[in-house]
Amino acid sequence: MGETLEKQNLPDTGISGVYEVILGTDDAEYAKKYFADFGFQEFDRSTISAKEASRIYGVDSKLTSYRLQNGKIDSHGLLRILEWEKPLGKGIGYAPVETIGSRIAVMRTHDIFRLYDIYKMAREEGKKLWLPTEPIADDLFGLNTGERDFFNRPIIVRENAVYGQFFNHIFFQRYGYVIPGYGTIEDDTPLKTSEFTHHDFIIDAESMEQMSYLSTALGLKAEEAPALDGDWLEGPKRVFQMEPGFSHVYQGFVSPNNICGKMKFFIPNGVKPNKSKSQRIGEKGITLHSFYTPKLNMVHELVSEHKLNPTQIVKNEFEERSFLFSDTAGVSWQIIERNEPTKSKPATKLEFKKEE
Repeated sequence: MGETLEKQNLPDTGISGVYEVILGTDDAEYAKKYFADFGFQEFDRSTISAKEASRIYGVDSKLTSYRLQNGKIDSHGLLRILEWEKPLGKGIGYAPVETIGSRIAVMRTHDIFRLYDIYKMAREEGKKLWLPTEPIADDLFGLNTGERDFFNRPIIVRENAVYGQFFNHIFFQRYGYVIPGYGTIEDDTPLKTSEFTHHDFIIDAESMEQMSYLSTALGLKAEEAPALDGDWLEGPKRVFQMEPGFSHVYQGFVSPNNICGKMKFFIPNGVKPNKSKSQRIGEKGITLHSFYTPKLNMVHELVSEHKLNPTQIVKNEFEERSFLFSDTAGVSWQIIERNEPTKSKPATKLEFKKEE
């Protein structure tokens, strides 16, 4: 990426973490009902004409847009539902794991086995367009010391994936530790789940160098150099359903202004279906993500300098100054002009605290 990770010279763009997962559909009522059980409630909506949607998104279809928020968290992890009167296509839909173009949204939960049982039983009852993976535990952060026994209990995270026609999830549950500001679960949430904490992208790229603009144009920090994992690691093997001989290269990015809204990008090694063409804005499924910044003009100039062909700055359906662009790996972003969140101040320092 041109410089060591320790000496990343990032532009001060004021960029957020991922603000919204943006989901295309032609049935917003189902989507809102589904996500209500995860704690997401509508707080804003807007309807625009096909002409206006074409001006903003390049899609000639009437659009009703809904914004949903989980609890009081308004700095990251929101959901926007784009209900297209005439979607451009079915999107990627139910597809083999690590299909290129797939997007996965990640949430914390208090009860991962409850979620696993819900999807597993639905699949067994004939709702076959859900594929849940069995939860697996790991010490992802090296928090354990000494010999494990009843009194020196494991400090772990347990996670699983649920791949579907409608949406792709990863859920995780913590045991023995907390990270303040990372995954807030309201007591009255039916399925005991948080806002979206981070996001996975299976991309159409030759190398992670294609994602370096995230740092040099948007001001996001690379968490590590590109790394390799694969079927020899039980966690990735289970979550990504890796067959013998499969692996992927991955790299993570995070905002310097929020420990949440992280992104991780994956390039599969081996033959995988490529459905990137069904990932365009206007299709069904997760087709877009947003960031916000108080320095919209600066970011627009940087994106333009990187030859990523941003749209002109216009007001979106919520009357926010914004622009869109897509990168060479098939990822699309909307950048929105916005200042500090009003309800939840984002955490900027990653802290692990032991939980008794």
